[in-house]
Amino acid sequence: MANRFGPTRGELWFRLVVSVGGLALVGVLVALHGIPSGPGLIEVLAIPLLLFGGTLVLSARKLIRRDHPDAPKG
Repeated sequence: MANRFGPTRGELWFRLVVSVGGLALVGVLVALHGIPSGPGLIEVLAIPLLLFGGTLVLSARKLIRRDHPDAPKG
């Protein structure tokens, strides 16, 4: 059953693309500067990975399950 009030299919695709881009930027940052130590590890790696990774997983899941208002009924 499609969610009547959730984000549209286009918004889910936008979130998915932005999440992949954000994860790619974090990867480039780590490749250029290395893995930080101390509190910087949480600030530079953990928070962005949780934010972008979580958004990627939730958006992909909704697209796969067709749980958005644009999904065909029936």
